[in-house]
Amino acid sequence: MIRILIADDHPLVRRGLVSLINATEDFELVGEAMHGLDAITMTERSRPDVVLMDLQMPRLNGVHATSAICRKLPTVKVLILTSFNEEDKVQQAMDAGAAGFMLKTATAEELVESIRSVVLGRMALSPEVVQAIVQSKRQPGTIGQDLTDRERDVLKLIVDGRSNADIGAALSITLPTVKFHVSSILSKLSAQNRTEAAKLANKYKIVPPSPEI
Repeated sequence: MIRILIADDHPLVRRGLVSLINATEDFELVGEAMHGLDAITMTERSRPDVVLMDLQMPRLNGVHATSAICRKLPTVKVLILTSFNEEDKVQQAMDAGAAGFMLKTATAEELVESIRSVVLGRMALSPEVVQAIVQSKRQPGTIGQDLTDRERDVLKLIVDGRSNADIGAALSITLPTVKFHVSSILSKLSAQNRTEAAKLANKYKIVPPSPEI
């Protein structure tokens, strides 16, 4: 029997998971936790094979609870089950020691198979999560590569804190042309404003740093 603990603050979600576990011949429910602290305490007490862990919970979120469980009880497998698929949450969950990451849109069959997989020591990842990981790995190497040389010149001056008028004077271009380039830069970097564009430029080294004086 695979002994399972559910950690989720939504009663309807827990009810659905309980029904799935009870309907699966080789699964056994050992408890239901309503927040992260409960999950840690109940895991220490019941020693399940698998913890189905939500990410967004009160008192202590799923990432921190996962980290504590994996540190204290390394034989327990934590399978993250959430409605979120952002790259940062995927990476945080993996760094915390999660054995898998499934979205709540997964079918009952997919979830059952994932639980059995992590018990056997395999990593369980939904296709959406695999895509998120791939995108997160690609982003640092590709962001900003579609900028033209002139746009890089403009971005360099934005990073230096120069105004549109200063940029126009420095590059000998008109103010409308500067505004056009700035708009194009923001679009290509998916940045909301100049400050965010400058942060992205520094983070991904899109333009060379200014020399220290």
